[in-house]
Amino acid sequence: MYGFLVLLGVVTLVFFLFNILPGDPARMMLGQHADAESIEVINRDLGRDKPLLTQYAGYLNDLSPLSFHNNSDPRSFFYLSPDKYHYATLLKLGSTSVVVKAPYLRRSYQSQRRVSEIIATAFPQTAVLAIVAMLFALAVGITLGVVCALHKDTWIDRTTLVLSTLGMSLPSFFAAILIAWFFAYVLADWTHLNMFGNLFTVDDYGEGEYLDLKNLILPALTLGIRPLATLTQLTKNSMLEALSQDYIRTARAKGLSRRRVVVHHALRNALNPVVTSASGWLAGLLAGAVFVEYVFDWKGMGVVIVDALDTYDFPVVMGAILFICVLLVIINILTDLVYGLLDPRVRIDR
Repeated sequence: MYGFLVLLGVVTLVFFLFNILPGDPARMMLGQHADAESIEVINRDLGRDKPLLTQYAGYLNDLSPLSFHNNSDPRSFFYLSPDKYHYATLLKLGSTSVVVKAPYLRRSYQSQRRVSEIIATAFPQTAVLAIVAMLFALAVGITLGVVCALHKDTWIDRTTLVLSTLGMSLPSFFAAILIAWFFAYVLADWTHLNMFGNLFTVDDYGEGEYLDLKNLILPALTLGIRPLATLTQLTKNSMLEALSQDYIRTARAKGLSRRRVVVHHALRNALNPVVTSASGWLAGLLAGAVFVEYVFDWKGMGVVIVDALDTYDFPVVMGAILFICVLLVIINILTDLVYGLLDPRVRIDR
């Protein structure tokens, strides 16, 4: 229910924000030399000749999987058009139909493609990049955090603290340029990495595309630096707190090995704040690492959003924001479920 209210709030905010911004979609679609009659036809088709609240109701109707439509008047803003929806009719009440459909995110002003198709093309690129970067940050960050907690105030701890602070404060745009220059230009003869590239590379002989995983290394490394630094310090602090608890002293008094005490008792109970932070970072990375994607020419969500903003292609921006919001809500729900697995004390008794 909280997730639904968050989504409703974001939909409302996004709709009214982008509908009060300056700019005429009809003129964007037809060009600056379009005549007034053509502009009027496009605005009528987009529903922009209707009151703002009517447009808002139509937008909610488009997004809702269960929607209501008028069958009698093709000029109606709520007319059930097969060009817009793939639907199944549940109920007919006179001229009104109740249908089930996939959420409709409208069409791009520039390309006239469905926004859902644009997102479906771009999101897998960002998802692969974000997940690999997050797995790298989790694996290295948790390991370094545990090592620093077990070697508190040693040179290992101090060195890691300095590097973590540097990683958290380093701007993504500068880090991307620096890493691309150093590993793909200065050390190119040893690394054989490319400064630019995508997950799939076009074959030199025109035989289609092939998976090129080496292009993933540098952008994932760049994207993972900041969450890695955060997770390292968070794991260290959580581990130090867990190691000072009474149940750890009891476990040691029972003669359990150091490895069992650290891994099965201290680390498991220290992971809750780490999971929270990791889920937030993953949602942020999935939202589109704009600068990293631009520097490495990675065709993901960030590039799509910036290009759409640059051309005032508001349906694409709105659709991308709503898609990202849905992901964030889902990730938060999954995080709560993982809490219950890691710490039975947070489960709701029924």
